[in-house]
Amino acid sequence: MKLSDFDASSNLVALFFTRAAEQGDKPFLWAKREGKWQSISWNEAARQLCLIAEALRDLGLNDGDRVMLVSENRPEWCISDLAIMAAGCITVPAYTTNTERDHTHILENSGARAVIVSDAKLARPLLPAMLRSDIAEHVITFEPLRQMQAGTTAMHDWAELLTGDAAAARLAVEARIAAIGREDMACIIYTSGTGGSPRGVMQHHGMILRNVDGAARILADDFGWGDEVFLSFLPLSHAYEHTGGQFLPIGMGGQIYYAEGLEKLASNIEEVRPTILVVVPRLFEVLRTRIMKQIEKQGRLATYLMERALAIGAREVRGRKRRRDRPMNFILERALRPKIRAKFGGRIKAMVAGGAPLNPDVGIFFDSLGLTLLQGYGQTEAGPVISCNRPSVGLKMDTVGPPLAGVEVRIAEDGELLVRGEQVMQGYWRNKAESARTVIDGWLHTGDIGHLDDKGRIVITDRKKDMIVNDKGDNISPQRVEGMLTLQPEIAQAMVAGDKRPYLVALIVPDAEWALAWARKEGKNFNLTALQDLPAFRTAIRAAIDRVNQDVSVIEKVRQFAFADEAFGIDNEEMTPSLKIRRHKLKERYGERLDALYKS
Repeated sequence: MKLSDFDASSNLVALFFTRAAEQGDKPFLWAKREGKWQSISWNEAARQLCLIAEALRDLGLNDGDRVMLVSENRPEWCISDLAIMAAGCITVPAYTTNTERDHTHILENSGARAVIVSDAKLARPLLPAMLRSDIAEHVITFEPLRQMQAGTTAMHDWAELLTGDAAAARLAVEARIAAIGREDMACIIYTSGTGGSPRGVMQHHGMILRNVDGAARILADDFGWGDEVFLSFLPLSHAYEHTGGQFLPIGMGGQIYYAEGLEKLASNIEEVRPTILVVVPRLFEVLRTRIMKQIEKQGRLATYLMERALAIGAREVRGRKRRRDRPMNFILERALRPKIRAKFGGRIKAMVAGGAPLNPDVGIFFDSLGLTLLQGYGQTEAGPVISCNRPSVGLKMDTVGPPLAGVEVRIAEDGELLVRGEQVMQGYWRNKAESARTVIDGWLHTGDIGHLDDKGRIVITDRKKDMIVNDKGDNISPQRVEGMLTLQPEIAQAMVAGDKRPYLVALIVPDAEWALAWARKEGKNFNLTALQDLPAFRTAIRAAIDRVNQDVSVIEKVRQFAFADEAFGIDNEEMTPSLKIRRHKLKERYGERLDALYKS
């Protein structure tokens, strides 16, 4: 396997075939079925994708037709994605959490002629959308849905489409992909819509190949390229997982295990023992909280060792390494860090955070425990990875690292980060006006404010559109303050506001576990809504906010707060599937409550 294969490949399917020829019958895709991990080999995946590709052509699909893909992460997702591209078509991934309205928007905007969906549960909000839009002509299901109807749309079972002549299908696919170039569209990935209706980002083959090349070079140069094992957890309909959790493993000839879900993620990590873990910052924050609580339960000695590890780690990050810390580091390396690493399988090379800003304290936490945490930065419009921290340049937790190979970056006069290169999108699907505003003379206008440090690492301060400008004209980063708030044990989620106002206010979701412990200590019944009316409970939350206020500037201090009615979530549309808060949704729901804080 060679890094040059990424430049030599004309499309993503060709790259897969290159790796499949090298790996043969070795395991490739893993899923847990009937309580046991079962694999599909590279050769078997190649056979299936060719058969599905030819089945799509037999159904009447042509070059450039769009095929919508709605499924949880599983082997069939990967095979379907490759098969759609091998058929000369374009994949349109959709989130499993989409509502009927979301599906209708994507169907009508993309003009998808066919839909691949996993099971009856995910088909329920999808089929009414198909009836309403009346666009898709075929539905292919991984599991039979004979009891469900989609009007005049033809229904097909996945298993039935795998019964053709595999050899003939392979020849047809190879002939077809020989004409697919790097500039040809591979997929349309819809942004998760933090600020409104999702837009379809046209991702071409070269865009993703360039991303995979840059990411693989970091792993190969800084960690070594071996038999890599990835655990896929984030939704594959998100560009971050689509590239980093699917095509990066393919490019590196790695194995992909599909996690069973959030509730089993910790046990899956211990079972699978991944070498690379790609996760969003929010999950690292959750893991940090869980580790801290487990350590506290183990008593004073464990708590003391954790405190020493974090203190040493914080000093080293600031470049203040001390010789007298060596004895304690020796103890930590034998008494604490191995136990923590074992929780992550024991062979993690790197954990990569992306999709949202990472609080530097979270990065320092994991680094102090002997786990290398890299923060990446990107956008769907850039494949999505633009930059990533790497040890060889120096890990600095308040940066997102240097640009990937082949990525050109410059800072505009207003501080906006601009990006150019093969990994930049060709535009938004059926939205020329927005495309022209976002990509100008080949430069992607990211909408992010930042600068480059003395080692060429990118430092992001905030989103232009999310930046709070108070009534005095000061610019404030809400994400920085929110990140500090949610590191407090009392606070699970937070959103700060204060645009054109004299000070910041916050919308707070208390941590349920902390609230339960507080209620028991105070002899109160545990009802989170009722607790929020108690002055003592508010005082405890106020104390957590004041701790944050001690570490921020005057303009960043949170002066007042209100409680949210419930946790921010995907189901109530207050978070995206990649776990970023939807500010416009929260402001729609709680705007009056937040405005009232300025009158109190």
